[in-house]
Amino acid sequence: MMHPNTEIRYVNEKVGIGVFATKLIPKGTIVWIKDDLDIVLDESYIESLDDVRKEYIYKYSYLDNDGEYVLSCDHAKYINHSFNPNIVDTVYDFELAARDIQPGEQITCDYAALGEDEDFECIPEEGTSRTKVTADDYLVLYEEWDKMAIEAFKYFNKVEQPLKHMISEQYTDKVNAVANGTEPLDSILTLFIDDDED
Repeated sequence: MMHPNTEIRYVNEKVGIGVFATKLIPKGTIVWIKDDLDIVLDESYIESLDDVRKEYIYKYSYLDNDGEYVLSCDHAKYINHSFNPNIVDTVYDFELAARDIQPGEQITCDYAALGEDEDFECIPEEGTSRTKVTADDYLVLYEEWDKMAIEAFKYFNKVEQPLKHMISEQYTDKVNAVANGTEPLDSILTLFIDDDED
């Protein structure tokens, strides 16, 4: 589920559409959270579909910790990649605003943090030497992502959180402890390690 102060807009001919903030979304706000309305599909089912639906699911879904593909029920599936993202992933099935996201600003994440299993070239961006997402980016970038999440969590209890009630029960106590500073953040690396061991 996307934050309510977002909408789909046209970006350009090359990118297509993206998700944009309609109002200020302050640093530390949950911008996206996994929702029980999202469609969860296993790969054998996807492979049984016709090519049109199969291509759509692979393009707009992400692989979760259980090895299943999740197709967001709303416009979250249209979040575009950036090497300088303004949201950061966590192990708690939600993404936080890594900095203040201004009205009219496109919401972006680093696709490498989503566990992309295929390398792909990206549109060049200022301020980075990265030109593609690779399957092993997490080995280099997890510390950077963790730092972004730790900084964002410092604001978690200071901002309005319209999606907080959707945090999975299994993560509620841990998220509150991290936000209160009484427990450390679980590293995003744990998601990749678990995947590698399966």
